[in-house]
Amino acid sequence: MPRPGPNGARTAVTRNTLRQQIADALRDEVLAGRLLPGQEFTVRQIAEQYGVSATPVREALVDLSAQGLLDCDQHRGFKVHRFTVADYRTMVESRSLVMDGVIRHAERRGRARTHAVAMVAVRRRAEEAARAARCGDLDIHIGYDLRYWHELGTILANPYISGFLHRLRVQGWVFAVPHLRVDDDRSGWLWSGHEELVDAVTLGDLGAARAVIDAHNDRALAWADRLERPDRTDGPDPADRPDLPDRPDRPERPDLPDRRERRER
Repeated sequence: MPRPGPNGARTAVTRNTLRQQIADALRDEVLAGRLLPGQEFTVRQIAEQYGVSATPVREALVDLSAQGLLDCDQHRGFKVHRFTVADYRTMVESRSLVMDGVIRHAERRGRARTHAVAMVAVRRRAEEAARAARCGDLDIHIGYDLRYWHELGTILANPYISGFLHRLRVQGWVFAVPHLRVDDDRSGWLWSGHEELVDAVTLGDLGAARAVIDAHNDRALAWADRLERPDRTDGPDPADRPDLPDRPDRPERPDLPDRRERRER
């Protein structure tokens, strides 16, 4: 077979890059609550919105479907997946089991202490995520929180495990965002223990790290229980304020201009 020339290679790279840009942009729309659970749309609608061809859009939507964020209907197009409280509990329990295994594996191999240099970027994410949580800034918190856990997972585990955990956390945020948007006291629910976990990992205190992670997951489950209480109110109870899932920084992601902006250029 003839080898592709430079133009063909450039076209492939451009399409794959565009595919990823569209997937990232739509994931951000879901995480920001601008695409709501159950909301339907077609490949054509998205292609027209971003002023691009249908092929990279279709590929991006298939990718997001594979990540569990969208549902695909052959005749009606795509819609944002609607996660349930039971789904959320399963996500939290799954990530808890996996992280416990990661810590046990590190203990057995004697890889407790993590070099401080490797934790510099993670600590910056931790500081920003915790600050946003205390201020109740949901959008900023999600971005730093997701990137924090993804980078920390890359240090503690292999790429397959960290990728699986990242997908669970994105799904968890997709479920949590609509509930938190209407909670005036959301700062009481957003987890801010990021720096405490970084300190424990840096010092090699895996027992302390496990305790922080367990507390994080326990509070997330308590929050799920609160959602199902028939007497729940808009604000959280001080006695059982939980911590939540997480999300990678959006500032570094390229934004796709809409069709009108592209024409003006």
